[in-house]
Amino acid sequence: QVQVVESGGGLVQPGGSLRLSCAASGNIFSISTMGWYRQAPGKQRELVAYIRRGGRTYYPDSVKGRFTIARDNAKNTIDLQMSNLSPEDTAVYYCNRYPPEDDYWGQGTQVTVSS
Repeated sequence: QVQVVESGGGLVQPGGSLRLSCAASGNIFSISTMGWYRQAPGKQRELVAYIRRGGRTYYPDSVKGRFTIARDNAKNTIDLQMSNLSPEDTAVYYCNRYPPEDDYWGQGTQVTVSS
């Protein structure tokens, strides 16, 4: 069974930066398109970035230019570098395949942007 562990969240002031990491057991992530998602209180989970196996990336307008996704296929890790954070970025962040699969949701990592 694949285990997914997200880390790197925390409290940051508006305008600050954080780097999230996702580690997965097994090899399936290294051959998959991988994504980072977030869920804010009272809102649906949404995609914030994905990266194809070959490195092509996608970002919605809400984070474009501020977030950068990267992967290390040899280590089965997916990172999300976030900069110029705003309170609207406050959420629990998750990684999963893209499109996501129910079996691969981890516990997520909380990101809180507040002064």
